[in-house]
Formats: sequence, structure tokens, C-alpha cells
Amino acid sequence: MTDDRLTSLTSWYADWKGLRVAVLGLSVTGFSAADTLAELGADVLVVTESAAEEYARLLPVIGVRAWTGSLEAVPEDLAAFAPEVVVASPGFAPDHPLIRWVRESGIPLWGDIELAWRVRDKVTREDGTAADWLLITGTNGKTTTTRMAATMLVAAGVRAAPVGNIGTPVLDAVRDPSGFDVLVVELSSHQLWYLGLQESPDPVSPAASVCLNLADDHLEWHGSFQGYRDAKAHVYDHTRIACVYNKADEATRLMVEEADVVEGARAIGFDLGVPGPSDLGVVDGIVVDRAFVDDRRTSALELTTFADLDAQGLAAPHLVSNILAAAALARAVGAPPAAVRDALTTFALDPHRMQVVAVTDGVTWVDDSKATNPHAAHSSLAAYPGAVWVVGGLLKGVDISELVAARGPGAKAAIVIGTDRAPLVAAFERHAPAVPVFEVASDDTEEVMARVVELAAGVVADGDVVLLAPAAASFDQFASYADRGRRFAAAVQERIAKGDQGEHDAHTAPGDR
Repeated sequence: MTDDRLTSLTSWYADWKGLRVAVLGLSVTGFSAADTLAELGADVLVVTESAAEEYARLLPVIGVRAWTGSLEAVPEDLAAFAPEVVVASPGFAPDHPLIRWVRESGIPLWGDIELAWRVRDKVTREDGTAADWLLITGTNGKTTTTRMAATMLVAAGVRAAPVGNIGTPVLDAVRDPSGFDVLVVELSSHQLWYLGLQESPDPVSPAASVCLNLADDHLEWHGSFQGYRDAKAHVYDHTRIACVYNKADEATRLMVEEADVVEGARAIGFDLGVPGPSDLGVVDGIVVDRAFVDDRRTSALELTTFADLDAQGLAAPHLVSNILAAAALARAVGAPPAAVRDALTTFALDPHRMQVVAVTDGVTWVDDSKATNPHAAHSSLAAYPGAVWVVGGLLKGVDISELVAARGPGAKAAIVIGTDRAPLVAAFERHAPAVPVFEVASDDTEEVMARVVELAAGVVADGDVVLLAPAAASFDQFASYADRGRRFAAAVQERIAKGDQGEHDAHTAPGDR
């Protein structure tokens, strides 16, 4: 393949036929890439260590070959295939043997986002243009903000969809025959790392973009915090209308300052303080926009109030920050204030995000299993100071001591789970020695949460909160953060049921005698 041909592949209607493409990985993202390329007429080889049966069964149907086996070394079949382009699933880290081989061989390396952007014009809007993209990343809050922004746009009458790292591959949305006006794209740092490799003739150019916040995460994948930060910063590349940043997080402002954007793109700040011109913020309990108004130096538009947000369970500080970011993105592409307000009156958080699973005997049990890193757990603990904190799991190379130093002393007690318990216990001994710490040593997934609930029940009193905010990944003991949260909720409900039965027995026993 010549460079000229690759340069020409910037449309669904370009000549993709016969292009040899290796797709690395066969999860939901890998399959969407293989399916798209097969539809385009490319010659596709999927290379994967393992494949879910549903995807493996479909590959022959769509005319795609697959090689399955160990990827510790480059498979001979892959080398013999001599791919002209490689599309890698986001799970493949920069130091993976296959990624090193691709880059050393000089083969163009794309992620699914690059491919999706190149073929985004399969279904166009009434004016013949492809859907606008809004890009969202950050250490925490991505999914909530993505869903909020999409909901605001839908309330404005816009055909919008939340896609990307949130679950639905962007390629599936691009190929949806119904078409969209706006795609609200959640991007992981992994996807952004791949995006940052490209020197494309038609680079990804979102209407608006945001990095919500930045804290240690995925360091084992990126190799360093700097690598992680640099990947996140690519979210702002080639933004056309608004680069939205968190005024409370200096790192995001610096990303915007350094970004290579389209002439005329504005920097739009948000935080929980009084907004300046070109910002969104809060004034006397009212969430306001001073960025997208005709006279932003002397006026502001009301978007919602803390009272209304509290009624929806959305008034926690980190959730208000998500709302401000989502509103900035939606307003950047024309959503009116009424649509922002209306969307928030019906918005509900996803399960396992600050979800109250039970209130019994004056004790509130909260599942924030999605708090998979220290930054997210810090926000949870800020919303529930003095809680019995259920913490631990797979720390992913992140230093937990700073979080324990900041929030540990305020906890009523700590219940430590997971394989990486030792660093947590040591951090409490050093930074919060007065806080009772209980370890759940069991590695039996079926037993962990039952023991957690039992320990928590032994220390709580009326008015207390038990908060599952692990600050760690779940894969050491659970199938996912959702599985971890479900098991926590089930253990709480099981204890409540036993307690109710005990009270019934105590009440009826005298009569039985």
C-alpha cells in the first residue's frame, strides 16, 4: 500500500477494498472494527489471545479470518499476512510485544477512534455533513458526564447518542442507518494514546472537548504519570468550538493552553465557584452559564438550582462538576438552557455510582463501586464524611497513601478488602492510627461482601453511612466493578432480611411458648 492510498482513506466511500488490515483483540471494540472493515471490503485478519464465543462464531459469517493463541511473541500468521494497517483494541498497552513489533515495522497503527472518524460520513445529516463529535475524558466522571450531555442534547431535540468507552463502540453508531446529529464520545486514556499516534490528513476534530480531571490511574498501562497525562491531553487536539476545562484542576487548564486547536476555539472553564466571563459555575445555589450568552461580561443564564439537583440526588460536589462540564459541551453545540434544566429533572445515575442500596435502622448503605481509583473515592468520601469506609482491591500501581492521609482520619472505621491490602493497612497505621481497621482476608468471592457487611454492622450506629468506595479495581476478586457492587448490595439485603426475621421471631416467641 502506498502512502497516497492511506491518505485517501478518509471516507466511507473511499476505496478500502482489498486493504490488508490486522485487528488486534476480539472484544466488543475489536469485533466492531473487524465488522466495519469487512463491510468496507478490506481483507481482515483478527489476532486475539481468546475470543468470546458470540464473536468467534460471527467472524466466518462476516468473512473475517481469525488467529487465536499466545501473543507473547508475534504470530507467524500475522507476519505472513503483512498487514498494511493495524487496528488495535484499547487493551493493548504500548509495551505489548505486538504493539512494539507494529511500530518498529513502520506499519500504520490505529485505534478504533481513528477508524471511526475516517468513515464517519456513512450516514450524514440533512445538510450532507457527518455528525458532530463531543469528546469526554478524565480520570473520573466520564460516563456520568457523557450520559448527561447526551440527555441534554436529546432534550433539545437533537439526535444524540452516548458512545465510546461508555459501552457502544463509536463504529456501531457511525454505521447506524438512523444517523445522528451529535455523538457524545467517552474516551479512555488508552483510546487517546492511540489517537495521539496519528498524523492524519483528516484528524479527529471535535466540536467541543473536555478533560474533567486528572489523577493517578492506569500507570501500569502508560508506564508513568506523564505518559497518562499526555494521552489525556490529546482530547483537545483540533477542537473547533470549545475546549472545556476544570478550573479546580490546574492540569486541565495547562492541557488547553498547550493544545493545537482550530483557530477560534474558546477555552471554557467550570468549577463550583462564581464564574467569570466564558465560565460556568455557581452563584448562591444557582448553576449558571456565563460562557454562551450574548453579554457574558455582565450577565449569566440560570441552568438549574442546587435545590432541584438535591431532589434528584445530584447535588454532591463532584456530580455538580459533571453537570457543569456536560452543560458546557451541550451549550457549545446549541442546546438551550431549558433543555439542560429539563434533562436534569429526569436524569438518574447509573448503578454503582453513589447508589443508596438500603436505609435500615438509621444506617445508610451506599454502593460507589465505580470509584475504582483514589481520585473517585476522594469525591465519594467528601460526600459522606465520617462513613464506615469499605476500601481495597487491585491498586494498579497507584500510591494509596495520599488518599488515606486526606480522608482516612475522618472515617469512622475502615474495612479493607482485596489482594492489595498491605499498602492500605500500612497507610492507615501511618496516617490514621486512631481509625479502627478491619481486614477481610478471605479470597472467596462468595464470602467477601458477607464478611464486609457483618463487620460494618458491628460498628455502625443510628445516622451512620457504610460506603463502598474501593479506590481500586475489582478484577482481583470480582468479575467487574458492577459485580462487586451487586454483591455488596445483595449482602446488605440478605442481612436486612435476616434481621427482619430475627425481629419477627423475637416478637412471636412468647406466644409460641
